[in-house]
Amino acid sequence: MNEKTQARSGSAALEAVKWLLVVGFVATAVVGNSYFSDQPTLYRVIGVVAVSLVAVFVALQTEQGKAFNQLRKDSLVELRKIVWPTRQETLQTTLIVLVFVVIVALLLFVLDWILGGLMSWVIG
Repeated sequence: MNEKTQARSGSAALEAVKWLLVVGFVATAVVGNSYFSDQPTLYRVIGVVAVSLVAVFVALQTEQGKAFNQLRKDSLVELRKIVWPTRQETLQTTLIVLVFVVIVALLLFVLDWILGGLMSWVIG
């Protein structure tokens, strides 16, 4: 049991070191972009993107990063299973919604006109 506890604490320490590296890389990108503000924008963008890619690579090596990557892969699999509506189905649904909106707008206009007339008669 003591070996499991030590293995977990070692793993947790390694995870913490990885996250500290990620934070360090992000901070380096932000500070470096500010420090090298006199350099051309293209070079600064390339530097920030390169350091950010390293930070993402390190973050993906953590347990949370691996879980996120697995979620991303599962999402792509589910996205392929979606049956998208045809153009005709989309147009028909849009037309139904537009007609319904116009009908409701007319009903609300008439109701407002009637209530406004009643209020003018009562107040006036």
